[in-house]
Amino acid sequence: MRLKLGILGAGHFGRFHSLKAARAERVDFLGLADPDPARAALVATEAGCQAWDSAESLMQAADAVIIAAPTAFHHGLAAQALAAGCHVFVEKPIAASREQADALVAQAAAAGRVLQVGHVERFGAGMMTLQGSAGVGRPLYMEAVRIAPFRPRSLDVTVILDLMIHDLDLVLSLAQSELVAVDAVGTAVVSQTIDIANARLRFANGAQATITASRASLKMERRLRVFGSEGYASLDFLARELKLVRKGQGETLEQIPGHGIETLSWTDRDNLEAEQASFVAACLDGAPVVVDGAAGRAALDAALRVEEAVAASLKAASV
Repeated sequence: MRLKLGILGAGHFGRFHSLKAARAERVDFLGLADPDPARAALVATEAGCQAWDSAESLMQAADAVIIAAPTAFHHGLAAQALAAGCHVFVEKPIAASREQADALVAQAAAAGRVLQVGHVERFGAGMMTLQGSAGVGRPLYMEAVRIAPFRPRSLDVTVILDLMIHDLDLVLSLAQSELVAVDAVGTAVVSQTIDIANARLRFANGAQATITASRASLKMERRLRVFGSEGYASLDFLARELKLVRKGQGETLEQIPGHGIETLSWTDRDNLEAEQASFVAACLDGAPVVVDGAAGRAALDAALRVEEAVAASLKAASV
């Protein structure tokens, strides 16, 4: 059994999705559609696929679509695709508002269609290494840092919806608890929206997290630290290194009696390819959706709460 797949959007992510889909197993890649015919033709030539005249005609021909359009179009395109009977993979964030996200989750459930959201970090080798290590117990405190140099794209959204939402999704998936409080600060630096932000989160089970995101830095840094009930984990995603500190395991640590340290490494894999393969398996085999609509909605809600907290802090500072 094979999946007839189309892609809506030929921008930065649409191009990458098209290149992966063109060689994906169990996929008949029908091609892509984009409002810009020249851009669509360019990416279609590179991927060796058809550029369709309209998104509507592609939806009618496809079993499933990947939506890689700007955020403002996510809800409209996803709703239209679900109404056409397609399974839907929509890039993050799931939609522009909580109400739109709720509507998509309900529509997908009513139609019996797969709705997957593109939180690609869930498929990274670093997180897989942490999960395969038996972990550090229940997370008590988490700290994530994601900073990068400025790139003139995705400026239609804040750094919170552009970058921080990745770590919000990871923290939510680790905490496995309701988010009950958010405090945040941030500011614009090189664009007209928030380019750097710091958020502090508190969960119903007592877990806490601090997340920093910037798209206006001089270097890249991607780290995640998890202090758990049974130890400590430190992931450096750029160095591809995981350090685990736990009782009675690994090389003895003089600084922490009774504890040892283990250092693990990993070889990066193609996260986007793995994410697409997971979507295909969900559509064809009924496999669990790793990042479903509910998870996408939760990440969006957290990001919007951070944005609201930043706005409140900026307003208070201006008084």
